[in-house]
Amino acid sequence: MTIEVGQEAPDFDLRDSEGGKTKLSSYRGRKNVLLVFFPLAFSRVCSTEFCTFRDVNADIVNDETEVIGISVDSSWALRAWKEAEGFPNIFVADFWPHGGVTRGYGVLNEERGTGLRGTFLIDKGGIVRWKEVVPASEARDQTGWREAIAQLSS
Repeated sequence: MTIEVGQEAPDFDLRDSEGGKTKLSSYRGRKNVLLVFFPLAFSRVCSTEFCTFRDVNADIVNDETEVIGISVDSSWALRAWKEAEGFPNIFVADFWPHGGVTRGYGVLNEERGTGLRGTFLIDKGGIVRWKEVVPASEARDQTGWREAIAQLSS
């Protein structure tokens, strides 16, 4: 099943890189959420994407929008990656049941057991307002989500 624009975003409650848990529905009424699925921490394309986010798009994380990276890695791997690279955003671990949330959003590569590069902009009401899915081997063009966030904020 693939989640489409206009649908309610499936909730989750997962271990995070901060040593706690992150629940998507806790942002309702408070912040928009940019949910960024990626294959694996420490991989080349994922590192390039999140370094670009850190260096060019850090202004996206603000009082209106939270960025949450999500992969099938463990929370410990995500914490190590975040600390090693100085990433500003939260990461959540879709580790167990393996890829359950990633599968629920329709972006799990079942053969590899990792996520595709799926990006979902969820408004304060919990509704998906923009999405993009690209193969795991391709880096996303981050101007798409910047424009979607700008439209949602205006």
